[in-house]
Amino acid sequence: MPGTPSTQTAPLSPPAVIPVTEAAVVAAFARRDHAGRALAGDVGRVASAARAMAARFHLGGKLIVFGDAGADAAHVAVEFMHPVIVGKRALPAVALSTDATTAGGVNDEDGDEVLAHRVRHWADAADTALGISRDIRCPSVLRGLETAGELGLLTIALTGAGDHGAGGGEGTGPLPAGHTTTEHTTTEHTLTTHSTTTHNTTTHGTTAHGTTAHTVTAHPLTGRLPADHVLVAASDDPAVVKEVHVTAYHLLWELVHVFLDRLGPPARGAER
Repeated sequence: MPGTPSTQTAPLSPPAVIPVTEAAVVAAFARRDHAGRALAGDVGRVASAARAMAARFHLGGKLIVFGDAGADAAHVAVEFMHPVIVGKRALPAVALSTDATTAGGVNDEDGDEVLAHRVRHWADAADTALGISRDIRCPSVLRGLETAGELGLLTIALTGAGDHGAGGGEGTGPLPAGHTTTEHTTTEHTLTTHSTTTHNTTTHGTTAHGTTAHTVTAHPLTGRLPADHVLVAASDDPAVVKEVHVTAYHLLWELVHVFLDRLGPPARGAER
């Protein structure tokens, strides 16, 4: 109405980016830059692990996921069991709890054995064990991977660069007491390729389609951790390590389906 004062207020201006805030933003991106680039540079290692996982799934194996207190084991299992992309196969997976109070047969003071105990209970030789830890010094994850290897599972370690340098993890830090390097060779057979994983190299032979053979150099930690494949988030910042791990297991999921599509229908008797 005429003479009525307006109730509208002037639009708020966006807050100014003060130098301190700008520096924090730049630092946040910088902390992730090296780790992100390092993961991109690990394309061969990620693909090699995914190829081996696909071979196990094709033969009827399942994925067994476990990790330290900060790991997303349950989330990883759900990613494989309930694919977010329509048309992708649901793949069998189980996440193991680290709660020693619910693990029958494990003494309260023997918490380092809780994952190993569960691996022995749930695992079949055709399975894949994925152990997740922010660094290489989680005894229960190491014991879980050791036990999985002893049972014949494919073993994959997803870890961070803590305790052995943020520059890429050359494996200079000591393992926890009682853990030693385990030598083992894992051979994977698929319909289109034959690959052998040893301490230092993964060699892929010529495929049925005549693809040129190539060699993927294993991460230096492969010779020190009880795992066939080692994928390292090149950071000692727990938040960055977790972010890289999330990206890594999403890549594994996607590439596993790429290889499964090439392998065709599951082997007879493989579906459970």
